[in-house]
Amino acid sequence: MDTSPTRRAFLAGTGGLMSLPLLGAAPAARAAAAPASSSASPALSSPASTSAARLPKRPNFVIVLADDLGWGQLGCYGQTKIRTPNLDRLAAEGIRFTSAYAGAPLCAPSRTTLLTGLHAGHSTVRENPEGGEQHSLVKADLTFAELLRLAGYRTACIGKWGFGPELPGQPSHPNARGFDEFFGFITHKHAHQYFPQYLWENGRTVELGGRVYAPDLFLNRAKEFIRRNADEPFLLYFPTILPHSPSAVPDGYGRYQDKPWVRANRGHAAQVSRLDAHVGEIVRTLRELGIAKDTVLLFTGDNGPHHEKGVTPELFRSSGPFRGVKRNLYEGGVRVPMIAWSPGLPRRGAVEDTPVISYDVLPTLADMAGVPQPANLDGRSFRGLLTGGGHTGHDYLFWNRPRKMQAVRRGSWKAIRFAPNIAGAGPEGRIELYDLDGDQGERNDLAATLPDIAAELNGLMDASVGDDPRLPYGMQVTAGRQAPRGVPLQVRVTLHNGSVSTWDNVRLLLDAPASWRVEGGERLPSLAPGASATATFTVTPPATGPETVTKNLFSRAVFSAEGRTVRFVRPRSVTVLPDPAAV
Repeated sequence: MDTSPTRRAFLAGTGGLMSLPLLGAAPAARAAAAPASSSASPALSSPASTSAARLPKRPNFVIVLADDLGWGQLGCYGQTKIRTPNLDRLAAEGIRFTSAYAGAPLCAPSRTTLLTGLHAGHSTVRENPEGGEQHSLVKADLTFAELLRLAGYRTACIGKWGFGPELPGQPSHPNARGFDEFFGFITHKHAHQYFPQYLWENGRTVELGGRVYAPDLFLNRAKEFIRRNADEPFLLYFPTILPHSPSAVPDGYGRYQDKPWVRANRGHAAQVSRLDAHVGEIVRTLRELGIAKDTVLLFTGDNGPHHEKGVTPELFRSSGPFRGVKRNLYEGGVRVPMIAWSPGLPRRGAVEDTPVISYDVLPTLADMAGVPQPANLDGRSFRGLLTGGGHTGHDYLFWNRPRKMQAVRRGSWKAIRFAPNIAGAGPEGRIELYDLDGDQGERNDLAATLPDIAAELNGLMDASVGDDPRLPYGMQVTAGRQAPRGVPLQVRVTLHNGSVSTWDNVRLLLDAPASWRVEGGERLPSLAPGASATATFTVTPPATGPETVTKNLFSRAVFSAEGRTVRFVRPRSVTVLPDPAAV
């Protein structure tokens, strides 16, 4: 039996325009246009806890990302034609955001902002493939999964990834970007298949023969992951493909079968209700395992609603009161539903109008998990909006579609800039200006009457596009993958402080099985932001033994930051070769 230290063992004890208001200075809970639905749900039949439950210091996280779900497609946001009782109840029990935004109006760049905390003027992937090469994340990218895995979380991505080639072992693969487990689609084109011939499971393909409905399979895998990891902190990233086109469902249109709509709309409604049922099943699993109070579930979307393959978003008023849909930068293209839920959250049953955006998710997860904030992010933690504490809002929000259009929101002002000859802009391009406080539908363009404000926002858009500003962050471990018995193995561990704060009392350690000898280590009084520290260890496996075995070495960094003790861990597997004399 392998007696190597476990991941759980390391977690024990862890502990003018310039006068406009900041976006986060909005009143904390203004009433929204659409009241939350009171529909009951069998999947959420347990009543909301009214005890003084609080989240643990290291809560679990479930991030559900819907694909092409508009702001107005849930009952709790005013939808009347499609039933979503599970999400409606989560909104009533949790926090419903009415001014939440995707980081881009289409899939790949939006997901990049979510994963990395950078807006689309700084992030690696700033546009969809659009029939060309699938864009990739790179080694320099730091995802929220990498951050939490560094802090000891088990991590999984189940569903649609959307980056890089369909090849294992490359820097854009989910396993290389912080996810211990991956099951789903790697590319956008493949993710358009609801009954795929195959799916990816980590570095290999699983043949399905076109007989299995992928979203249901993703749900089952998600529940399995939760059950297997219920006793340790985990992150489940669940980017489902519902309700992206085509409007495919496996068993008819259910309650929408006899609606006087075209087939695509009936299928689309059924997809949204199926998405709702899947979220209900995930919550039921958390409740059954007794870990709902220890888990934060965040539900949101990647962009506005689509109008593809016969779906007509106007029928469902999918964008709510807003103008636009997927692919454009009017509010309907980027404003999305967002619900935060947990019986352990001290703030519950709230409607939150403070603007937040997908690139706020990474700093929020880091903040809640006790991980030092990476430096130079565009996102800001909205932990205070979940707990009732303070919140420093954004000065402005920014969206970027290279060579097409850009947008910025500051206070109530929203500017959209179209590149030359895009959307009827003409050879000089065009800028539009709206006051969202009195014109949420963006119908009254004020650019000509308020040119100074338009010019200020135009300057913000110019200043927001540039290179990736981040610093190297985390731990790198370099060591051989094989070790002959009795022969010393060199392990080099480098810790990068890419955060906003100084790390004090830094220790670099290495743990190995009890029968191994470990020499080396490093202790530093402090490590400044942007600085790195390296320790070299000599590790010697036992000299005798007939069998080939694989053991885990655990590199550790322990330090103090922002008033908390932080523990990072990186496992490294080493195969110990048999002693020839003992064979």
